[in-house]
Amino acid sequence: MNTTTAGQGVRLHVVTGKGGTGKTTVAAALGVALAAQGKRVLLAEVEERQGISSTFDIAPLSTSETLILNDPSGGSLYGMSVEPKAALLEYLHKFYKLGRAGSLLEKIGAVDFATTIAPGVRDVLLIGKVYEAAGRTQGRGRKAVPAYDAVVLDAPPTGRVARFLGVNTEVAEVARVGPIKSQADSITALLKSRITAVHLVTLLEEMPVQECLDATQSLSEAGFPVGAIIVNQVRDPILSEGDLTDLSDGITSRLHTEIAADLASVGVADPDRTTTVLLEEAQAHLERLDLQAEQDQRIQEQGRLVYYLPQLPGGLEAGGLNVLADELHTQGMV
Repeated sequence: MNTTTAGQGVRLHVVTGKGGTGKTTVAAALGVALAAQGKRVLLAEVEERQGISSTFDIAPLSTSETLILNDPSGGSLYGMSVEPKAALLEYLHKFYKLGRAGSLLEKIGAVDFATTIAPGVRDVLLIGKVYEAAGRTQGRGRKAVPAYDAVVLDAPPTGRVARFLGVNTEVAEVARVGPIKSQADSITALLKSRITAVHLVTLLEEMPVQECLDATQSLSEAGFPVGAIIVNQVRDPILSEGDLTDLSDGITSRLHTEIAADLASVGVADPDRTTTVLLEEAQAHLERLDLQAEQDQRIQEQGRLVYYLPQLPGGLEAGGLNVLADELHTQGMV
């Protein structure tokens, strides 16, 4: 168990991971854990999948910041689904004061062109909205404080997260002057600053781990601050250490005799055949544990902070999200 925090001083938590690793669930759990510390937190998504609303079983989120929950600690969690078209119209209004002209551009298809065809524009708009939320303040002068204590971004998968985060650098090279370059430079500065951390979610399986390690390297080379590696859905042993040793050593005769006798004592028909099937399942479980240990070793060799979240037998129902949030707190990530 790692008791070193990966969140000290961090206000923007970017969560990525290979598809199927549960990155949205982990991002949501991180948001809940931060809110439980009395913080005002924004949880944002940029893939238009409504993954956050599905995770919390609430109505679909909009581009407006919507209260998801209030925590007894005084903290709160808000959610937002960033949509590129709305972000572009907001951008045009804010920087170019287009007002109704922005709506006209939408009618003639210019907005759809910019958000679906023009290279990089879509990602610039999505990150820009998150940047604005992360940097927003309330109050004036010396009394101004951040509107949110923390922002958690459910980012694109590891396969494209480095390009997603680095798109503003490309834009700044093209737009050498004006508000576009100014904002692109500011966003890049935030994403590469000490108040940002990119966390990577993985499973203890070969392909997710390899993609996690590849992304860690590409993010580091691009200058983005890598935070923690979060290992999701870890399976604990369901057999005793002695039984696992016997299975590993191929000594199954004792286990077969004991299990068959127990089954026969409770009236199970054909206990020998049933025992054989059970031992095959046990062997598969052992192989899974060996695979986990092998992949965990690869992760540990990176020398980074690592946190482990358990597999939830009942899924997120019955407070599963709170279980994961508690784990992140207990292990010291928040």
